[in-house]
Amino acid sequence: MREALFYEEMENGLVRCMLCPKQCVIEKEQVGFCRTRKNVDGVLYTLIYGRLSSIATDPIEKKPLYHYRPGTKILSVGSWGCNMNCPWCQNHEISQGTPQTQKVDPERLINIALDRGSPGIAYTYNEPMIWFEFVLDTSRMASADGLYNVLVTNGYISPDPFKLLLQTVQAMNIDLKGFDQRFYQKRCGADLEVVKRNIRLAYEEGVHIELTTLLIPDENDSIEKITEQCQWIASIDPAIPLHLSLYFPAYRFNKPPSDLTHAIELWTTAKSYLQYVYLGNQLESEYQRTLCPDCSNVLVERKGYQTQVVGLDEGGRCLKCRRQIPIVR
Repeated sequence: MREALFYEEMENGLVRCMLCPKQCVIEKEQVGFCRTRKNVDGVLYTLIYGRLSSIATDPIEKKPLYHYRPGTKILSVGSWGCNMNCPWCQNHEISQGTPQTQKVDPERLINIALDRGSPGIAYTYNEPMIWFEFVLDTSRMASADGLYNVLVTNGYISPDPFKLLLQTVQAMNIDLKGFDQRFYQKRCGADLEVVKRNIRLAYEEGVHIELTTLLIPDENDSIEKITEQCQWIASIDPAIPLHLSLYFPAYRFNKPPSDLTHAIELWTTAKSYLQYVYLGNQLESEYQRTLCPDCSNVLVERKGYQTQVVGLDEGGRCLKCRRQIPIVR
């Protein structure tokens, strides 16, 4: 165990975790909502420092990040636990369960990345924000060794720890689960406004961000809510990529899968407001390729996780109309 950051001691041996907006007040020998932070004799400890449940070398597109180093692979790691409780969680075995783990310290993880020839490390699979102390230490050391850091996150974290992470994180995909406060509270146990604030903060700090929304039938997939969501994203920057992903039954949620025709309608709607919109969890490359917003030239072709940059010059301009495209290579 490692003493946690961002907590305060209270009377009678209680502690208040300050890492995320839940602000859990934790009694002795008990854990908070995420199950990974424990009060031991009035001191808060993280139970998952260096505990890896998952490690793999993935295409960067699997995060999904389509505008950050396309066609490359990245060492991806996860632990366990989450500070949300979405009933359709695709990784519920590790987010809501307690899987077997192996102990890996930051130095060892960085050496693994270097040995595999990975240019960076992605903290993913479960929620990396609750793995905060390990991610912070590792991202700092990785940056010093010339590696970049990626977060795949629900964006549910308090401002001060988030600002610390932003100093050494270069890119992130933030899961914007919907655009309705009641939906967030009922289905995720969280606050939409916090996620919106953190999306804006990451953008303002110069971190490369992309957003993902899993389309849950009759929950967050109305034309009206997707329109409202895309208008808000466009108010920050219409060039922020949005990944609309088809839902399939998982964990404790058994509604039928997303209707592809309706999903394409939402994709078309989103493209009225945003320059780069993608449709995930389906096989048609038409909805995954990157087109120039000015001339519709194909810039990046994707078939599954096979990616080829075909329409950009070395400076990141469209080969046809010369528009500068916001893709980090």
